[in-house]
Amino acid sequence: MALAKQFLKSKPVCKVTFELSGDTFTGKEVAVVGEFNQWSPTETLLKKQKSGGYKTTVELPVGQEIQFRYLIDGTTWINDDAADKYVPSGVSVDQNSVVVL
Repeated sequence: MALAKQFLKSKPVCKVTFELSGDTFTGKEVAVVGEFNQWSPTETLLKKQKSGGYKTTVELPVGQEIQFRYLIDGTTWINDDAADKYVPSGVSVDQNSVVVL
């Protein structure tokens, strides 16, 4: 798993790249689901890479802490090992990953 940030000088946003390696899980569809897309399981899908992993980049506003998780095949939730921190989800005993911008 990887979480990369690229802060833009021209506007107050950060390009955040969400990436999962193919050996992290077994599945055909991966989505990053979080506060930035109203927890939509279909809005932000990761694209399969030649390496077998999955990746996508999203522009997010700076100065915020944004909760997210990965959803595999619409059924399995996982956190990002590279997240800046973790907070209780408030829905279950699970925690959400957080990216701090």
